[in-house]
Amino acid sequence: QVQLVESGGGLVQAGGSLRLSCAASGRSFSSLAMGWFRQAPGKERESVAAISWSGRATEYADSVKGRFTISRDNAKNTVYLLMNSLKPEDTAVYSCAATPTYYHGGMNQDHYDFWGQGTQVTVSS
Repeated sequence: QVQLVESGGGLVQAGGSLRLSCAASGRSFSSLAMGWFRQAPGKERESVAAISWSGRATEYADSVKGRFTISRDNAKNTVYLLMNSLKPEDTAVYSCAATPTYYHGGMNQDHYDFWGQGTQVTVSS
């Protein structure tokens, strides 16, 4: 089992920045591919970004490319999502997820086995 706890969400004005963190426990973090996903009210959950075990491979949704950066610190068992130039349409509950099965889980939500509870991000206009 893997436990994931997100933090760092909050209320920010459009154009601002936030950094989300996801702390993992229960399994060797360096053997987990990680991803960030979000769900806005009334919408389906969508993939945001993903990172491989080593951190050398990353992938982003087109809607966040150039604004968001996913990274990981395997020594701290933590994955991050730095969000710059935030827009009101980025408002959602952001969740991290983990998979030990794939070196790089990518943007396919079905690849992920463990999920955090999520953290709310609200961007005001």
